[in-house]
Amino acid sequence: MEIADLARLQFASTTLFHFIFVPLTIGLALVVAIMQTLYYRTGDENYKRMTKFWGKLFLINFAMGIVTGIVQEFQFGMAWSEYSRFVGDIFGAPLAIEALMAFFIESTFIGLWIFGWDRLSKPLHLATIWMVAFGATISSLWILIANSWMQNPVGYEIVNGRAQMIDFGAIVTNPNVFLQFPHVIFGAFATAGFFLIAISAYRLARQPTDDERIMFTRSMRIGLVFGLSAVMLTMFVGHYAGQFMLEKQPMKLAAAEGLWETESPAALSFFQVGDEASRTDVINIRIPSLLTLLTYDSFEGMVPGINDLNAHYQQQFAHAYGPDADYVPPMIWLIYWSFRAMVGFGIFMSIAAMIGIYLWWRGTLLESPRFLAVLPFLIVLPYVANATGWILTELGRQPWIVQGLMKTEEGISPNLTVTDLWITLIGFTLVYGSLSVANFYLLWKFATKSQGGDDLLPLPKPSDEDQAQLDVAY
Repeated sequence: MEIADLARLQFASTTLFHFIFVPLTIGLALVVAIMQTLYYRTGDENYKRMTKFWGKLFLINFAMGIVTGIVQEFQFGMAWSEYSRFVGDIFGAPLAIEALMAFFIESTFIGLWIFGWDRLSKPLHLATIWMVAFGATISSLWILIANSWMQNPVGYEIVNGRAQMIDFGAIVTNPNVFLQFPHVIFGAFATAGFFLIAISAYRLARQPTDDERIMFTRSMRIGLVFGLSAVMLTMFVGHYAGQFMLEKQPMKLAAAEGLWETESPAALSFFQVGDEASRTDVINIRIPSLLTLLTYDSFEGMVPGINDLNAHYQQQFAHAYGPDADYVPPMIWLIYWSFRAMVGFGIFMSIAAMIGIYLWWRGTLLESPRFLAVLPFLIVLPYVANATGWILTELGRQPWIVQGLMKTEEGISPNLTVTDLWITLIGFTLVYGSLSVANFYLLWKFATKSQGGDDLLPLPKPSDEDQAQLDVAY
């Protein structure tokens, strides 16, 4: 493999590993805050047990997310120094704000929440978990503001070969942010919802105690409503994101549909086997005019194809890259099937949640053992949907690392070698794989056996000698 391919594979692997943990952290923070609010308003101890049970799983996942996220910042300087030099003036502000404001809020208040049980007043302690949820959400906003600039550069000028910020407001209000941010956040909420559904179904199917039955029945109901609402909102925002893609990144849309030639109206591909060498389709089952309807909200409208867009870009960027440069993303098949996995699993999740809500309404949810037996397996669906969504987003932008401004191979560190990349790629994969195994083991252990006890963490109790020393100290 060439240096560019290895560098991309390295960053993709670490990013996807990291994003295993991020959506669940964001979604569970809100779910736990809602559960604690219900406890505060009702005084029902079952909601307190629910808060601590799901809060413990949230903390495990949160810790793993931090560990896997730190490495990515080092990669910018180590493997992508030219890219960092080019975008540093743009990325510096949102990434600094994310670290100094959002992450500090999240990490500070999570400590107050963990150790504040029975020490802080109930309203103040409730406020701490809401601040954690706020910090987790705002943290993702600043990351997505930076990523949105890669998809749709705004508020900049090129000075001495570098992108320099001239309008911070334009960067923050990038139209792509208003689509990408809610799409990612609702996807995170869907992950949390189906996490609740899967674990609650597992516990309910295994002869729970009376307290467990109450706790996991309520958790199941919250997960069903939360998960279905989030999936539907994700699809709603995704529809408009597709329309925006036609305007700003038509090549990504064409790749997602395997649309080789321009069509008006354009058909939606249901199943395709393509020939990327000749850039034609071999087998293609299509629904006439549906792609045009989805992108224009009308049966009239042209959707440009891959071949015509490539020819257009060859003319547009001939001065920078020559007349024969290729602007077709690699691995069209992966982009095509990633889009279908994302949408297909979203539809499947919504159907499963609807069935669950219907059985709940009928009062037969707990008397449906086959349905409960299936639900735990659905836990993988939001993870796959999230991962394939990011594969579509980033791979579909290729060959650009910044849309229309910088190609991916131009962003690589000049002194990087194939050996460097293989060593770090193997090392990161082994370390991240071990962390993932540890994370899943801990989640499985506490999700299947924990009773929603009093302690979020196994805190040591002070001995009489320790307590005497504390008394003297105060």
